Amino acid sequence: MWPCGVHSHGVSIVGDVRSATSAPVLVRIVFLVAFVLASGACAGESPEVPLGPDGTPDAVLTMGRDVYSRRCANCHGAGGGGGTGPKLSDGQVIIAYPDPADQRLLIANGRNAMPSFSGSLSGAELDAVVRYTREVLSPS
Repeated sequence: MWPCGVHSHGVSIVGDVRSATSAPVLVRIVFLVAFVLASGACAGESPEVPLGPDGTPDAVLTMGRDVYSRRCANCHGAGGGGGTGPKLSDGQVIIAYPDPADQRLLIANGRNAMPSFSGSLSGAELDAVVRYTREVLSPS
C-alpha cells in the first residue's frame, strides 16, 4: 500500500494506489470470466454432414450446417438439443412439418419468438437448412 495524495482546490484526497490500480484489473478479470462462461454456453459441435457417393461431404448439407451454426444454433443448440428455442433433434420437426415446404415457410416468415429469416437468407440457404435439420439433426 502506497498512500498518495492529490490536492485539488484545497481538498486533499488520500487514497491507496494499489486499490486504485487494481480496479481496472478487477474489471478485466470479470469480463474475462464472463467471456469464458459465455463461450462455454455456446460450446458444442454441430453433427457431421454425411458423405456423398463420391466420398465428399454433401455440399447442400454442408451449407445447411453452416447456416444452422450461424443463425439457428444460438436458440436451438449446436446439435439441435434445444435451448431458448425448441429441440430439433428429437424428430418433432418432421412430425410438425411433414412437408419440408411448410418448415421452410416457418423459417422464412418466423412465428412467435422465432424471427423471420426471409430477408437474411437466400432461397438456397433456406432449402439447405431445412434439409440439414431434417436429415442430420432429426433421426430417421
